[in-house]
This record gives sequence, C-alpha cells and structure tokens, in this order.
Amino acid sequence: MLRPLLIAPSILSADFAKLGEETRALEIAGADWIHVDVMDGHFVPNITMGPDVVKALRRTTTKILDVHLMIAPADPYLEAFAEAGADHIIVHAEAGPHLHRSLQAIRALGKKAGVSLNPSTSESAVAYVLDLVDLILVMTVNPGFGGQSFIPVIAEKIALLHRMASGRSIDIAVDGGINPETAPHVVKAGANVLVAGSAVFRGATVEAYRGNIAAIRSAALRVRGEAV
Repeated sequence: MLRPLLIAPSILSADFAKLGEETRALEIAGADWIHVDVMDGHFVPNITMGPDVVKALRRTTTKILDVHLMIAPADPYLEAFAEAGADHIIVHAEAGPHLHRSLQAIRALGKKAGVSLNPSTSESAVAYVLDLVDLILVMTVNPGFGGQSFIPVIAEKIALLHRMASGRSIDIAVDGGINPETAPHVVKAGANVLVAGSAVFRGATVEAYRGNIAAIRSAALRVRGEAV
C-alpha cells in the first residue's frame, strides 16, 4: 500500500528576516510538513538555526515540524529540540557512533525518529535500526547548502530503501534539488515525502508558493497514477 505523498518545504530557502510569516504562508499554500534544516558549521559547511528558532516556529504553525539535524554530535541536543516543539527529529547515520542509541533517545522523548543518509552513505547503514525508524531521509545533494543540483544516481538507493522498508510504517523522504522535473524520478523509486526549498520559494508570495507546491505535487502524483 502506497504511503501518502507529502510535500515538506524547507525553510532554509525562506527569507530569514520573516520566518514566521514565511511559515504561515507555506501552511496557506498547501505544505504538508515544514522542514527545518539545522546546521552547525562542523558536520556541514554552514550554520543555520537552533532550538530557539524551532520554538518560535512552533508558535506560528500547526503543521508537523520536520527537524533535520545536520550536526555532530546530535545526542546532546535532542532534548532541546524536542522541548522546542519538533515533531520529527532526524539524525544523520554518519554523525555519531551509536545510531541505535540516538533513535532510542528520540523515541523516549515522544518524537518520531528519522535517519538521514548522505549521498555516499550506503543504505545498509539503516538495516539494523529499521524497528526504531519512522522516517528515512535520503540526501539527493551533499548537505550544507540550498540550491544544489539533484544527483540522479541516488534514485537507485531510494529504490533499495523502499524495498528494505516494505511492510513497515516508514516514510521515505528525499532532500536536495527537488522540483517538478526531478520529483517523478524519486517518487518512481519509492519516495513519498518530497523536501523542496528553492523550487517552492520562487516568487516570494503565497500565490507563488501555492503554485510551486502544486506543480511538484502534480508531477509526483502522475507517476503514482493518482488523480491530481
């Protein structure tokens, strides 16, 4: 059975001077989740936001806050992001030595647990933690910056993960270079959550965001043979 197709705009591409307004605009425009990219300048070559920003965003939306921790180590900050209002907490398989322990900790905080895989990381990294995973986030670019180009070969990894997760309640998300042209490739491979930044925020108005989200959703649904 196909899992619901969801669009999760990444606020990494939003206007940081008005994140609250941008988040509300995304909700009006039809976003399913709000994706929050947290970067530390260590695990990835950029610095973005922390728990206080997540806490502020929580006050602006009822949508799921899908918090992607591109930080190492992640474990010392799990509780802070949980208390700030994250619904999902995603850690990188590459960011620490004890992925199983990290996922246990996220679930103990009452949050859905996710694992993210960099482009060069094998799908086998999650093979022995699937019972603790609610979400697998496949990076289709190298993490750290928005606006990068989609890496086509990652579709093969998505297909392998889709087979591994078969029969389990696991969402397979993709992040990086997602737009109406690339979305069909990852959805055909088995992804059901599309994280998009630059492709959503073109136009800088609610109406533009609505059209951009609808275009990605329509392209993805056509591949799944579902009504647009």
